[in-house]
Amino acid sequence: MPRMLEVSDEVRAEIGDEEADRLLAGENAPGGYDCTSCRTPGDSEQERTSTVLFVGDETAVLAFAHATCLPSQVVQVTEEQLQGAARSIAGDNQAQAAPEQAVLGVTSGLILLSGELHPALVVEPTAPIARPGTTGAGDDFLPLLIEQGFMPLPQIDSVPPVLHGWSVLLAMGQLHAILQPGASGGSPVAWWQAHQALQVADAWRAAANKHQQVLMFAAPVGSIGRQPREDLLRDALDKAAANGKLVAATLPLAGT
Repeated sequence: MPRMLEVSDEVRAEIGDEEADRLLAGENAPGGYDCTSCRTPGDSEQERTSTVLFVGDETAVLAFAHATCLPSQVVQVTEEQLQGAARSIAGDNQAQAAPEQAVLGVTSGLILLSGELHPALVVEPTAPIARPGTTGAGDDFLPLLIEQGFMPLPQIDSVPPVLHGWSVLLAMGQLHAILQPGASGGSPVAWWQAHQALQVADAWRAAANKHQQVLMFAAPVGSIGRQPREDLLRDALDKAAANGKLVAATLPLAGT
């Protein structure tokens, strides 16, 4: 069966024409795989599949993703992140003893509050977030954000307080980063940065330009999930809030 693989020019340049052609011919490509983005199973014989090359300082790892989740691309990561990705991709059960390298998933949507639509970003990691310097299976994602000024949200009924020093970077209608204050009052640094700028809907961009701010909601892994519609996303947010698993803040908009 032919593989429904997509190999971008960027990936081809890194792995070489010979390896790329072998992949496209099905010689080195997987049949089934776990999507490196959403972590659910995929099948390169049945659905369009992207090749994603993670490149570290010294090594590189080739992974696969649903084409609907990620385009074929090269992702620059640290060597430490690459080792986490390699364990995850290989499905090494022994790696469970070490914390999995979490990736922050970011979804954009419009939230209705007091009859008005507000632009929102929903952040959910792909694995538990441990406090830096600690080991174990705990999840400190929400406590860490609360320490930064995010507020626990028992219900979504009003615009959360503005968190000064943080901002959402939008440029040319695309989402580039969520910025946090730099150390010792220095320039802002990226708390989250898109590997490839994310396109946002025209209505979302219009609402962001109108309000000049974006609502950010954050929940621990497994609380929200990938929701195909905004009404389902809102339902998932309301449920997370009711379960005490949601924090939020309003972030000023940087860019247009």
